[in-house]
Amino acid sequence: MRNILSRMMQKDGRFEVVGQAKDGQEGVEQVRLLKPDVVTMDIEMPRMTGIEALKVIMKENPTPVVMVSSLTKEGATSTLEAMDYGAVDFIAKSMDEGGGKNLLAKSAVLMDKIFAASKARMIRRYARPQAEKATAAQPQKPAVSVSSGIKKLPKSRMNNAKLLVLGSSTGGPRALQEVIPKLPLNIKVPIVIAQHMPAHFTGPMAERLNQVSDIQVLEGKDGDVLKPGVVYIAPGGAHSRVVKDAGVFKLTVKEDQGGESVYKPSVDILAESAAICADGDILAVMLTGMGSDGSRGFGDIKNKGGYVLAQDEASCVVYGMPKAVAPIADEVLDLNEITSAIIRLVG
Repeated sequence: MRNILSRMMQKDGRFEVVGQAKDGQEGVEQVRLLKPDVVTMDIEMPRMTGIEALKVIMKENPTPVVMVSSLTKEGATSTLEAMDYGAVDFIAKSMDEGGGKNLLAKSAVLMDKIFAASKARMIRRYARPQAEKATAAQPQKPAVSVSSGIKKLPKSRMNNAKLLVLGSSTGGPRALQEVIPKLPLNIKVPIVIAQHMPAHFTGPMAERLNQVSDIQVLEGKDGDVLKPGVVYIAPGGAHSRVVKDAGVFKLTVKEDQGGESVYKPSVDILAESAAICADGDILAVMLTGMGSDGSRGFGDIKNKGGYVLAQDEASCVVYGMPKAVAPIADEVLDLNEITSAIIRLVG
């Protein structure tokens, strides 16, 4: 797998492969010596595991690390632990004989992911294993309109809010650990989250968030009735949509229908569906992530009168998706201000 990734990067003009390591201990030594811009590292390695090596790297030479993990529940659990300790992103590999071919088939997407990681900000304050629980909302400072640069007072409350839609990608699992555990039980709307992840990963992420949160967090299922005060994580590897049936909001989960989006779940697809059935009574929140997925769907929500929050550049691991929606955002906030804004608007 190491050789496959190395060949892929050597063929991509954006990279120079400066070193390879056969185990975790050698990887730590290579990072000390070579000081690379980005590291790809397997979870399972001899002498020192990927997580053990990651801890040393983050302590001694904080460097963007992309973990390579098996596409299993066990691999997902280890990967999420690695994200807690500072890994920026991950690559999921199949454990069958075609695993290498599967990676090669996704070469362009993987190279974009590794390149984005190489530009990631190493934000120490968010790299911790456990998030604090709910805290009271803090007074809000004036928001800044990105398009005009004119300060405006943030909205005090969304009286008719029906739904909260949240999108995230690179850096998202750690950002969600900053936001979700601080939400109180009395949030008055359902929360649906599209975090770019493969199948088998969103379930363990929901379980981990649920363990450290007062609010209930679960992986959504096709046909779920969306209830206020519950967080639904859109399942990885498929697309989730919000529909209205007999006056109630429900979640539908379907496989990609012929190249709808390279991202599964897609923030655009989720947000567009929400805009159709909930009109403008939606709070849309965009956290750290690569690319621009969600900009179209958030635009639909905004055009129908919804309210948009975007994470600011300084607190993002990768300022891609929030940057794409910042021009239409009502508030652009530091990550540690997002939860307070949610509570103020729909708590």
